[in-house]
Amino acid sequence: MRHKHIKISKLVRSHSLIFVQIFFMSYFLPIHNILRWAILLFGAWTVLNAITGVLGKRNYTASDNRANLLFMIFFDVQLLVGLVLYFYNPWFEQMKSDFSAAMKIPMFRFFGMEHTVMMIIAWLLVHVGRSSVKKAGTDAAKHKRSLIFFGIALLIILMMIPWPGREAGIGRPLFPHT
Repeated sequence: MRHKHIKISKLVRSHSLIFVQIFFMSYFLPIHNILRWAILLFGAWTVLNAITGVLGKRNYTASDNRANLLFMIFFDVQLLVGLVLYFYNPWFEQMKSDFSAAMKIPMFRFFGMEHTVMMIIAWLLVHVGRSSVKKAGTDAAKHKRSLIFFGIALLIILMMIPWPGREAGIGRPLFPHT
């Protein structure tokens, strides 16, 4: 009798986990998709401000500060949503049980390692960049540091977004399905 209870308990936990995974993927993936556009918008605004600041030798303004602050804030929210997706994704269980086999599957490797690690590096660049810009002594140095840190971060983000047309299982639609 006890053996039967254990099997039923495992079955209930397994079905509960599947329900939780479906819930998080259904609600958090569209949010993650939409936040991508906010990050790209504020990242582009920040980099364009930095380019015009460096080339035009203009003062570092409140608008420059606001752009990179919004870039950082939206990226922070995106990271939190991404971590929820990471840990509640069905392939995460596969990675925990047999990492080397999971890495042979392109989708698992991309989302489990490449996308995640590179986006965390980009997130770190945004935070280090923001701190570095605030500590810079001159407007020219602030624009130059903005261009370097935020520019590299934006390039990494653009390379690691699962754009439509990538390998099967990796590419995602431009906008969430309604």
